[in-house]
Amino acid sequence: MVELPINAPLALRNEGALEIVFLGTGTAFARQLFQTNFLIIKGDEHILVDFGMTGPSALAAVGLSAMDISTILPTHSHADHIGGLEYLTLVNRYMAVPNGIQKLNIIVTDEYRAVLWDMSLRGGLEYNEQDSEGRRLSFDDLYVTMTPDLISSEPRSVFRINVKGITLELFSTNHIPGEAEGPKEAFITYGLLIDDKVFFSGDTKFDQDLIDLYSSRSAVMFHDASKTPNKVHAWIEDLRGLSEEVRKKMYLVHYQDDVTDEDAAEFAGLARQGVRYIFPEA
Repeated sequence: MVELPINAPLALRNEGALEIVFLGTGTAFARQLFQTNFLIIKGDEHILVDFGMTGPSALAAVGLSAMDISTILPTHSHADHIGGLEYLTLVNRYMAVPNGIQKLNIIVTDEYRAVLWDMSLRGGLEYNEQDSEGRRLSFDDLYVTMTPDLISSEPRSVFRINVKGITLELFSTNHIPGEAEGPKEAFITYGLLIDDKVFFSGDTKFDQDLIDLYSSRSAVMFHDASKTPNKVHAWIEDLRGLSEEVRKKMYLVHYQDDVTDEDAAEFAGLARQGVRYIFPEA
């Protein structure tokens, strides 16, 4: 992996290497780091993973705007992950194409699509238009849905999809509620394996089974990390109990504003804003 600084505006195309760029690395309550959202860039394709409340400002910080984004992958329904999605959708529909309407590409499983629309997005998006018969906007009016294929349901749901050369494996995580004992009892949340080499835990409690499942398949791991004990996020102290082999390829992300390099001393480091993580083709 090569780490390079960002030159604004961030290019959403490259020569074909996989590139990961964090727009933010903070928690839902981050005041300095922006919330944990990131871009996957490869060749002519880009995918924005999550777009929280700080999303518009985070895009501006790298010289981009919501009108530059064409594909979104929401991992779950907390506001730090979808709090800017209504804004992104409305900008895309009414501003991105002069005198026209454009749909966002959205990568979403069948099980999450209805939850996302009915429980989060519908109230702000459905009523913006209606036809002569009174029909209001639907999910399909606003998005082109890309549906990953279910490849396994035990011990957790796992899905795969290839988006123009970017292979994504989505896996269920055990994030909320705090009382859930495993991903099968938890509400819908996803992490990712990108191009069979980059692991992103998504929001999750410490889950040894998840780490065991993906550590050998990952060249680099970006893992949810809380500085303090937390019912719904992995505690750094628990992550310190992992083998050195795993810790040395693990970058901490979704951390509090006051987390320092010293907190990540036993790991590969902290995931950083303003850095292009590039994975050259083999």
